[in-house]
Amino acid sequence: MRAIILAAGRGERMRPLTDTTPKPLLLVQGKPLIVWHIEALAAGGVRDIVINTAWLSEQFPATLGDGSRYGVRLHFSDESREPGGALETAGGIRKALPLLRDGGAESFWVASADVFVPGFRFDAEAAARFAADPQLDGRLWMVANSPHHPSGDFAIDAQGLALSERHGAAPEQPRLTWSCLGLFKARLFDALPLGQAVRLRHCLEDAIGRRALAAEAYHGAWTDVGTPERLARLNQAP
Repeated sequence: MRAIILAAGRGERMRPLTDTTPKPLLLVQGKPLIVWHIEALAAGGVRDIVINTAWLSEQFPATLGDGSRYGVRLHFSDESREPGGALETAGGIRKALPLLRDGGAESFWVASADVFVPGFRFDAEAAARFAADPQLDGRLWMVANSPHHPSGDFAIDAQGLALSERHGAAPEQPRLTWSCLGLFKARLFDALPLGQAVRLRHCLEDAIGRRALAAEAYHGAWTDVGTPERLARLNQAP
């Protein structure tokens, strides 16, 4: 089992902090935000982690090294020279598929580098069950809606599958917000055009329509580190 941490965004809402430092490398409680994911993935038995980069991409290997200090091997998928710049979430995963598949893996963890989830376990048994399930192309962990995203993203049906407004969610069904943590099969991204920007929502809707996207609630602490104010609150926490 491998993983990709999505870290290519410009971080416009975090300016001026991100004018000189990529958002995933900003310090949260004493260490770069992305390191919280790296350490949690290592604790879950993941040994190869891909990081896609674009904005100030040279700072990632300079800061993180080859991953040996964390007990992992880091691989960088650099999008900074793509004609249109960063490839969005799904486009970045499509570009990184050869790295994610190296060694024969066909499923992998995905985590966005700009969320802080200190208690989340990248559980190896859950990953193995997902890899062995022929029906599923993805599994999402969902969190309570935040004030800046009150409508949420997806509902969850009685079978534990994700529903969207386009595919089966009734207006009265409660929605949750995707935590930006999940498991995915490589085949979900195979048909995407290489080198083009594609958002992950496109792939998620496709999987929902085929009843191939599972979802479950996560009740631990979770923060979308999207503004300087949220970052400051995390760093003021005891």
